[in-house]
Amino acid sequence: MRFLSNLINGLGLGSVYAIIALGYTMVYGIAKMLNFAHGDVIMIGAYIAFFALTRFGLPLIPGILVAIACCTLLGVIIERLAYKPLRQATSLSVLITAIGVSYFLQNGAQLLWSANPKVFPSIISNGALHLGALSISYLTLITIGTCIIVMIALTLFINRTKTGSAMRACSEDKGAARLMGINVNGIISLTFAIGSGLAAIAAVLLCANYPTVTPTLGSMPGIKAFTAAVFGGIGSIPGALLGGLLLGIIEILSKAYISTQLSDVIVFGVLIIILLVKPAGLLGKNVREKV
Repeated sequence: MRFLSNLINGLGLGSVYAIIALGYTMVYGIAKMLNFAHGDVIMIGAYIAFFALTRFGLPLIPGILVAIACCTLLGVIIERLAYKPLRQATSLSVLITAIGVSYFLQNGAQLLWSANPKVFPSIISNGALHLGALSISYLTLITIGTCIIVMIALTLFINRTKTGSAMRACSEDKGAARLMGINVNGIISLTFAIGSGLAAIAAVLLCANYPTVTPTLGSMPGIKAFTAAVFGGIGSIPGALLGGLLLGIIEILSKAYISTQLSDVIVFGVLIIILLVKPAGLLGKNVREKV
């Protein structure tokens, strides 16, 4: 029963990683770039949600919507100011810029709100659902349920809408998509907006589980979510879900049965093994590039 409880807790943590990983995998799938500032957008979303719920006294849902709206706008601004001018630049230039944006957001948050930790308010009941000897917290159920809803909504959007078709076309071939009349720059901006909005949702779920807000809040979750995206196959939305869930399960089981200090080592070690066996990730596809 203890194993089943840890497994469910792993799914809860993995659901947060999966939502964050979606931002990485969508941007990479369409813009073919790694937005390493994504973890810091999560941090900004956590601060905005914190102030919306505490200082301004907004109810839970409006507070979360404010955080989503602000992060969505921030994602578009970052793309327009930092990444759009580098469309034809080398991958190294984009990578260095992403790291610069990350440090800019971290230090900006520290100047605005200080480095002192802030305690995120309790937003979900501490109760639990009891199924015989098994106890599942409401927070874990809500986290898993939110991940399922996000995945279904995003999958329907990508596969059933005209904009989603345009996004898939840009992912396949930007040049051909532009010739077909698709606004490629607009699609890339929309991708950043969606990914950043999802970062705000992940921020609230993360702070509900670990209620401390600091300027470095998004660093480690961001790295682990990127690991999850690579694990599942970066560029693949189902891969982001699978990678996130597996990463969460591995981390929780490692902490429960091996060592809390070695859990991160085990997580990244499993990633290395998977990539040695399947370099494109579990659901990724090997793509041949013409040179």
